Amino acid sequence: MNFPLYIAKRYLRSKSSQNAVNIINFITFLVIVIGSAALFIVLSGFAGLKTFSLSFSNSFDPDLKAAPAVGKFFSISPDQEAALEDIVGITYFSKELEEKVYLTHREKDYIAYVKGVDSNYNRVIDVDSTVIYGNWAINELQGVAGIGISNALGVTTNEFRNPLTVVALKPGKGFISPQSKKQIYNEMPLVLSGIYGVEESLDKKYIFAELNLVRKLLEKDSTQLSGINFKVRDAENIPKIKERIKAVFGDTVIVKNRKEQNSTLYKMLNTENVATYLIFTLVLVIALFNVVGAITMMILDKQQNSKTLFSLGTTLKELRRIYFVQGVLVTSLGGLIGVLLGSLLIASQLWFGWLKITPSLAYPVEFQFMNLLIVLATIVILGIIAAKIASSRINAKLIAQ
Repeated sequence: MNFPLYIAKRYLRSKSSQNAVNIINFITFLVIVIGSAALFIVLSGFAGLKTFSLSFSNSFDPDLKAAPAVGKFFSISPDQEAALEDIVGITYFSKELEEKVYLTHREKDYIAYVKGVDSNYNRVIDVDSTVIYGNWAINELQGVAGIGISNALGVTTNEFRNPLTVVALKPGKGFISPQSKKQIYNEMPLVLSGIYGVEESLDKKYIFAELNLVRKLLEKDSTQLSGINFKVRDAENIPKIKERIKAVFGDTVIVKNRKEQNSTLYKMLNTENVATYLIFTLVLVIALFNVVGAITMMILDKQQNSKTLFSLGTTLKELRRIYFVQGVLVTSLGGLIGVLLGSLLIASQLWFGWLKITPSLAYPVEFQFMNLLIVLATIVILGIIAAKIASSRINAKLIAQ
């Protein structure tokens, strides 16, 4: 058996004759356990919040989306549409036309985006699940708006006698004369069949209408679009399908996956996650100074034992290794117990939801094996550094005292 490991395990199990040393060792071990458990819980909480936050935006985000590379709109020919239908792996695709508009209802006004969609839209994106009032009925008379728009305009579903009015500027160039002011915009009435609720910014942004109706409003022909949404059969094939879609359109469009559609949100969430990890790691660094102090106290307490071992032929290198291994064992064992305790707390939250954001919504957490490895690796690396610093105190002068 490895001699330094054997002696280190004996020191780890044995108690010191000095009660103060035992208390210091216990506190050091407890700090490691609590610190590693806290780091794992926080990382699991941020993982849950990330998934929870992305679930809102994913309600309106397709697996893939083709958008114009330049400007607001691009054109699709019948041949290109046929080519898209021939791409293996695409379950459905839906065309859309989007533009900023002015909404009015009962002397109230609001600026939002109208999104004209075709009949495949709710097959590509699960928008039916977002409707909280009414239903998803998109036709030449009816549309669906966010609850933020509904509240701002005071409009509800099925107001056939008092529909809201959608106003859009006509395309064109040149100056606007007083005589032509009434001729620079188009308007259309729209009755809400449903109201959706997803997330505050999205609830205030969109009003959905039938694609052909929006084409007339914006004076666009049947080939002009602002985007095409794709539903993919297998997520693993997304990179290949993305390239095939690009091949159909060339440089006129850019194709984005879910992550690219929400790149800013992903960057913000990842930055918050890294910042939190660094802050808690700094706390662990400060806490692991206790390990240096505890091992130093152990070295002083076992000074006579060290002199005896040295007299029996143990080298200074082996003596340093004994206390180094002891420090690594303490931090590793404490980190493992902390991660296990953290895992039990996360599992209990997943099963029972004892911590609530609202009376009906449990705080989102997510158990990820990668987070477990990150915490253990952090504890072990910091423990090795702390043990190395402490064990370097062993020298010939100390042994000779």
